[in-house]
Amino acid sequence: MMVSRPDPEVRAAPRVYSVAFKAQVLAELDAAESKSQRGEIMRRHGLYSQLVSHWRGQRDRAGLEGLKDRKRGPRTDPVRGDRDRLARRVTELEAQLATAEELIEAQGKVSALLQQHSRKRAEP
Repeated sequence: MMVSRPDPEVRAAPRVYSVAFKAQVLAELDAAESKSQRGEIMRRHGLYSQLVSHWRGQRDRAGLEGLKDRKRGPRTDPVRGDRDRLARRVTELEAQLATAEELIEAQGKVSALLQQHSRKRAEP
């Protein structure tokens, strides 16, 4: 008999639980009278004890507000974001200025050629 194993490259997306669900599960677990009842509740919801302990810690530190999920990833510095945005804008404007200066120079040359051409035609 061949047992299929999940592909190690494929990971399930992390589950996200609402504050209400977390509070409801914790209330159920707190009301349970024995370890076997708590285990049955966790199995029914597909939860591990480590996750439930984490939720309890969040609740104990900050109440229901602590159960809210925090934004993951590195913290962003608003000043750094503004600085980067402004630096990109300066680069864009410098490129536009260079293009405008090239056009002005070309227009000056065209004007000089036209004046030279009109002088030659005016001479008898």
